Amino acid sequence: MTWLMPAETAQQDRAWMAFPTGGYTLGDTAESAHEARHTWATVAHAISDFEPVTMVVDPTARAVAARYLGSEIEIVEAPLNDSWMRDIGPSFVHDEAGRLGAVDWTFNGWGDQDWATWDHDAKVGLLVAEAAGAAVVSSPLVNEGGGIHVDGEGTVLATRSVQLDPKRNPRATPASVEAELRRTIGAEHVVWLPRGLTRDQGRFGTGGHVDMVAALPSPGTILLHAQNDPGHPDYPLTRQFRALLADAHDAAGRSFTIIDLPAPATLRDDEGFVDYNYINHLVVNGGVIAGSFGEDRADALARDVLATAYPGRRVVSVDARPLFARGGGIHCITQQQLSAPP
Repeated sequence: MTWLMPAETAQQDRAWMAFPTGGYTLGDTAESAHEARHTWATVAHAISDFEPVTMVVDPTARAVAARYLGSEIEIVEAPLNDSWMRDIGPSFVHDEAGRLGAVDWTFNGWGDQDWATWDHDAKVGLLVAEAAGAAVVSSPLVNEGGGIHVDGEGTVLATRSVQLDPKRNPRATPASVEAELRRTIGAEHVVWLPRGLTRDQGRFGTGGHVDMVAALPSPGTILLHAQNDPGHPDYPLTRQFRALLADAHDAAGRSFTIIDLPAPATLRDDEGFVDYNYINHLVVNGGVIAGSFGEDRADALARDVLATAYPGRRVVSVDARPLFARGGGIHCITQQQLSAPP
């Protein structure tokens, strides 16, 4: 049986999310908890203008979730440790007959991070797969949905700092990872970047997810994060990424057309250099849910670039600063369930 992960631009049945439950995502104050819940709910309501949304809610948070979520958001109860659905949920795939499958990656808290717990989150992929009525494709590969990006034609973007992380897959080689990605999501050609952005490589990061660096809006095209301020440590990194991708090709042998998506002007927050980027967006039916960062000029430019990269889709911005302060973005808290092929 051959499974294929379609591009994120394919028709979707719904988007899945997980409501913030505890830990560092909610923070230590009532104000921080409200900010997290409000931001997750704002993203959910933005998506619901385009397609259905199902929110996994911990039973202990059902009452508070009801205060933030409108009746249009479907709720499924299940125990949660955290709320990053892209990483704890499954990656949806199809077989040759159009049957829906869901790859249930092994999850170990982004490489056994000392601040993370995942006894509940490690079960969410199976929960979502079964709720969606998908065939479960179990994988021993420790991986997260934010660690891959596909074009739907066999091309996969990945970072060596994630799938080859010794705390994730200690015996993995590029060849063994590529073989598992071929089995589970139909990867014919993996384009490896060496690592992710500086902050995402830090203690509270993912170890370098590719969905903070690059996206594939269409076959043969890459949207690439561009940090254009020499004072930011990602300045040389994004140029290294661009040079590598300029020499790369996709599964069909095509060289990539690279579209630069400039970073906001903000360089730092209270914790150090930020990893603000517009790459971490969600494509939905007829739209794109993009991050904004309180910078009118940069936010508007990003919307224009995204509208050009995704023709015919309406770009909607949501303030993503509360998400990035917690270690991720809009793509990170969502997971699309793709429709069966026509």
